[in-house]
Amino acid sequence: MDLDQLAALRTPEGSAALDAAARVAGGDPLTAVAALRSAGLPAGLASAALTQAELRRRAVGKFGPVAAGMFLTRAGLEQATRGVVAARRAGRLRAAGVRTLADLGCGLGADALAAARAGIRVYGVEADPVTAAMAVANAEAAGLAELFTVECGDATAFDVGRVDGVFCDPARRRAGTGRRIFDPNAYSPPWDFVVGLAERVPHTVVKVAPGIDHALIPAGAEAEWVSVDGDLVEAALWCGDLARVPRRATVLRGRERPSVDAPGAKEGPADRSAGPRQLTGSGDVEAAVGPARRFLYDPDPAVVRAHLVAELADTLGATLADPSIAYLYADAPTPTPFARCLEVTDVLPFSLKRLRALLRERRVGRVEILKRGSALEPEKLRRDLRLAGNEAASLVLTRVAGAPTVLLCRPVG
Repeated sequence: MDLDQLAALRTPEGSAALDAAARVAGGDPLTAVAALRSAGLPAGLASAALTQAELRRRAVGKFGPVAAGMFLTRAGLEQATRGVVAARRAGRLRAAGVRTLADLGCGLGADALAAARAGIRVYGVEADPVTAAMAVANAEAAGLAELFTVECGDATAFDVGRVDGVFCDPARRRAGTGRRIFDPNAYSPPWDFVVGLAERVPHTVVKVAPGIDHALIPAGAEAEWVSVDGDLVEAALWCGDLARVPRRATVLRGRERPSVDAPGAKEGPADRSAGPRQLTGSGDVEAAVGPARRFLYDPDPAVVRAHLVAELADTLGATLADPSIAYLYADAPTPTPFARCLEVTDVLPFSLKRLRALLRERRVGRVEILKRGSALEPEKLRRDLRLAGNEAASLVLTRVAGAPTVLLCRPVG
């Protein structure tokens, strides 16, 4: 995609091409292109329209129905924030009193559009000309062009004195190759600039990779990990006046209506109220260790990455069976949005022969395999078990007191 192709797609002829491409997208691309060409579309316009139609189909999972009118790039879509996460972040910024926001490295505008929908005036900065032009087009398509404007330029040159809040999502992939960047100093903008924003603007949020090293988290910042439908999707650093707790794990559902706590709301370790489910704590507490018990909890990945397993254990009356494995065990099941619960029916030292015999005895023909702290490959183990039967079970491969162990389990509703 280049600027000329984008301009062509925004003409009446381009809109008709996009509509036609949407009707044939999802199948064989050569057949789709042939169908568009046979309808009289020029080759370049047909290809560009089909690319957008395919990207819009993929984007529905992130943005919902609004994806049908967005302009997208593959790299931009991959890094863009999911709609439910962006809306929650925008609500929290608005509740904190942010009325003007700089989005430094705004990409396709996912976060900026969410902030604009929340009533915040957003100034976007994007270095790539095509991406910046797409962000402008997305603002216009959403009817938010008066609240979200974009300039193509260097994010580090933007005068943050013009705004009372900053959001920065530094590029973590190399331009041209799409390869992930693991060294924060190679981000764009660079890491020292990004973390320095908190000293210049009292309301600063930085989106970071979920695998960020805790040692890189600035002192005094709140680090939050967010999962959607059980998938860990991002981490963010809330700095300055926005920091409320050291660590937070937020569990969202993809189709729920986002909401946030009111400013100054009391922070509790586990919030089970309507809206986002949040677990908070210091992130440096160790959970107690005990034996494997009747119920096993597999914590949500946001809880694990936020180092809040001990806080979750406290709410469940649970303990670890191995200090280095994030499975929790308790005597009774307790409903929680922060972990999946399984009932343990058998605990045995790992032995393929013994496990195969037990599953044959229980007539188990279908297994779900979970693992933490085990080097076994689940699919190879599945083949080696030679399953036969009409019952289902969950197998947990782990360690208990340092010993390789397998637990036969069944889900708790």
